Amino acid sequence: MSILIKSAQIIDSLSPLHLKKKNILISERGLIKYIGNEQPDAKKTVSGKNLKVSPGWFDLRANFNDPGLEFKEDLQSGRQTAAAGGFTGVALLPNTEPVIQSKNDIRYLTAGNDSALTQIYPLGAVTKSCKGEELTDILDMHAAGAIAFTDGEKSIWHTDIFLKTLLYLHKFNGLLINKPEDKYLNAFGTMNEGKVNTILGMKGMPKLAEAIMIKRDLQILEYAGGRLHFSNISAAESVKLIRQAKKSGLKVTCDVAAYSLIWEDKMVSDYDTCYKLNPPLREQPDIRALEKGFADGTIDAITTSHSPQDKESKRLEFDHAEFGITGLQTFFSLLRSKYNWKQIIPLMDKFTANPRTILGLDSPGIAEGLKANLTIFDPEAEWIFTDEINFSKSDNSPLHGNKLKGKIIGTLNNGRSFFN
Repeated sequence: MSILIKSAQIIDSLSPLHLKKKNILISERGLIKYIGNEQPDAKKTVSGKNLKVSPGWFDLRANFNDPGLEFKEDLQSGRQTAAAGGFTGVALLPNTEPVIQSKNDIRYLTAGNDSALTQIYPLGAVTKSCKGEELTDILDMHAAGAIAFTDGEKSIWHTDIFLKTLLYLHKFNGLLINKPEDKYLNAFGTMNEGKVNTILGMKGMPKLAEAIMIKRDLQILEYAGGRLHFSNISAAESVKLIRQAKKSGLKVTCDVAAYSLIWEDKMVSDYDTCYKLNPPLREQPDIRALEKGFADGTIDAITTSHSPQDKESKRLEFDHAEFGITGLQTFFSLLRSKYNWKQIIPLMDKFTANPRTILGLDSPGIAEGLKANLTIFDPEAEWIFTDEINFSKSDNSPLHGNKLKGKIIGTLNNGRSFFN
């Protein structure tokens, strides 16, 4: 149906319409038919005092647990959760059962993408079963539609595998994504290593485990060339290392999970397993370093790090609970809990244009004649995150039952629409 988005402020730093209030008409075919001050007729009108519209949001890191772990999340519930959270594109980690490591696995995830509201961009595994020991057929997966390559929740610990992957990816200018974590330094760790974990008597995960992997990867990148992206950095030293690498001309980018900007390690003091995360919540100096990294362009993107876990995996003693949090549906409200709207405006590129640029995708524009790939939201509207409106199959979020600020009004893409 035709949709009129009435008097909405356009948020798109790549557009001459950035920060201007306009009426936007979407045709029945899902195209942007009109942008201006007139009010053409439409079957549905969307209006509000603080209405904003931006290019559809994109998440660089999420897990839909499908295939194999559909009781936590599946492709349908994951897509619905993403649409409700404002996302029209999601890059999926390969850590499923079985792992996404063949061309058929890639085709399974991309089936129906051309008509889906939220499109899936599969990340192919670098090593078989993400064990870090034997390379997958990267070229086959690339031909089938893998957007980049990673072992996802596991770091690529094997130096020769890491080097060979960079070299193979030269053939098509492919992107290698690595989670910077020395698995041996973090073994049996449950939270950040610092004052709080000492008081609580829990095994810590030192920042050194992140920094040492980044140093190694950057040295190999300098030796081999190629493109490298660090996923979910969390510590001050990491920001410093990546800043220096960018200044030296290396093709390196990075992202941060939204929760790493908001919460610090003292949130774990009540042993709420929803705060058991990897990378773990750090300390205030790290958070300030991340914020500085955004300001100077060192950090390129913000992710939801959506990691659904069923009750049997989370409602356990802290040591035994799985890592992870659901993040897609509450992403914007989590940012809004710390930042006012004016502070968020310069961050919008971090989850609209920048993730697509990193992956070599075109960013959807806001102009007449273009396909409507849009997120409509109100940064001042309040809502309560209840079970009834939670579209995920899992509820491992400390925000459940809370009143939140910053509401997604609707998402549009591929001629489809969703409204909260």
